[in-house]
Amino acid sequence: MDRQPKIIELIRIVSKKDVRPASDESLFDSGILDSFALADLVAALEKSFGIRIPDSDLNPRKFDTVERIAEYLDTRS
Repeated sequence: MDRQPKIIELIRIVSKKDVRPASDESLFDSGILDSFALADLVAALEKSFGIRIPDSDLNPRKFDTVERIAEYLDTRS
């Protein structure tokens, strides 16, 4: 299942930026997201994909790129 378009949509909503990051582009290094936005992104991912992300997984490295987010979601479903 290709979740990347939905992930990009959520990143745009959370960041309030009209961006289309490449699947391997660092969301944090590029300034699209910061550590404060991570919690908002995680909440949006939980709601949109019907999953629960434990606090122990709130690590920016796990959510650094669209590709990593998609891989993480694949392990949660």
